[in-house]
Amino acid sequence: MKSLKIGLLVIGLLLLGTLLTLRVTGFPPGHPTAGDYVNAGRSARPGLWLAGEVVSEAVTNWDWVNQYSDAFAEDATELETRTWYGIPHSVTVLLVPRGDKLYLQSSAQTFRLNKEFPYGKVWWRNVERDPRVRLKIGGKIYEMTVVLVQDRAEVAQLRGGKDPIVKALDANGNEYITEEWHYWRVFQRNIAEY
Repeated sequence: MKSLKIGLLVIGLLLLGTLLTLRVTGFPPGHPTAGDYVNAGRSARPGLWLAGEVVSEAVTNWDWVNQYSDAFAEDATELETRTWYGIPHSVTVLLVPRGDKLYLQSSAQTFRLNKEFPYGKVWWRNVERDPRVRLKIGGKIYEMTVVLVQDRAEVAQLRGGKDPIVKALDANGNEYITEEWHYWRVFQRNIAEY
């Protein structure tokens, strides 16, 4: 019995040490190639904490973010969300800058369409529960708050006039949904003036 307690204590200390190390060094999400992403059912390895210099100045024009628009590049934008159990969940995301406004976009496809929003992706559930996030853009961390865009007309406008619900016809002429697009407006937080 005593050796079991010692073993559990050692495992607990190793786990705690690993988590503390990852907190300091960061553990970014995976960056698969486009082919690997599709072959993995449109999934990539999530990360934990994101590391980088925290920006404390207000950004008045987000158009420079376009240079990081390749979700499969090593310098892709990353999103760190807060989980209910205290260890962050981070993923690679696509951002849509519109001058002084910044949006986060995501879509449900394939098996994720079988689940009601926000249950299709872990990070969707996280931001719906707690909208405080951190974005890593160009190696720097931006502390943000995200708000789901509820207006389908606004989402369609952000998508260049395309409907956020994409449909197709099967061989029998029946209509079915192939994609559902969601956008969040992103606001900076924890800055001196905005």
